[in-house]
Amino acid sequence: MSITAERRTALIGEYATAPSDTGSPEVQVAILSERIGNLTEHLKTHAKDFHSRRGLLMLVGRRRRLLDYLKKKDQGRYETLIGRLNLRR
Repeated sequence: MSITAERRTALIGEYATAPSDTGSPEVQVAILSERIGNLTEHLKTHAKDFHSRRGLLMLVGRRRRLLDYLKKKDQGRYETLIGRLNLRR
């Protein structure tokens, strides 16, 4: 359910805004989206895993707050990010 260190490094490299960037909203949202996708797949086979479902809802809320922050600060970066991640909003 969690992501590997190699996948995390790849996501950081893909979404980083600077060479040493690991904590920008884009990177955080990309990592959260990966974790959300993994948990969603897990819950498709384990429908009664309510502890993981709660964790999924918390991750979705955290990603939503980060996206709201990014939208408030820089609309262009927000639209670029949701386009790259194929998010609905």
